[in-house]
Amino acid sequence: MMEPILPHEIRKAFEGRVFKVTVERITLPNGQELRAEIVRHPPSVVIVPMTHEGDVILVRQYRHAIGRWMWELPAGSLDPGESAEQGAIRECHEEIGLIPGRVERLGAFFPTPGYCDEEMIFFKATALRPPAEGEEAHADPDEDIEPRAFAPDELRRLIAIGEIADLKTVAGVFLL
Repeated sequence: MMEPILPHEIRKAFEGRVFKVTVERITLPNGQELRAEIVRHPPSVVIVPMTHEGDVILVRQYRHAIGRWMWELPAGSLDPGESAEQGAIRECHEEIGLIPGRVERLGAFFPTPGYCDEEMIFFKATALRPPAEGEEAHADPDEDIEPRAFAPDELRRLIAIGEIADLKTVAGVFLL
């Protein structure tokens, strides 16, 4: 494996609530100098919550960047110091209102490595249960979501006809 190429100049171009953007200069092994705009994003978790019947729960939410409502797997960024497993349990609870008794790591991917360092870690969540008294979850203020269970065959059909167009959801369904 080749060693990573370290930048010789880094400039912060933007810092927001979810990510920051840096402009970095590197020199490739062939001597070419490259200026790269990089979105720096914390790792995230993607949850494939499965009911006792084998259905998968998706959430419907509005995505302003593309101007449409999307059916997606629950997902979210990890909090500082939080393990991926803890983040998967928290996000499942916050987004679908159920707590998984078991989370199983399915894999991890970089969805857009050409300009973003976000790693998405996928988990299958089973043994879902409603929260007990005192186990309250708080959805993010920018989330207006609706959960719904889908049979796996229905998910594959919706992907095939383009009704489900979110790449992390497509990947999560096929990881099953």
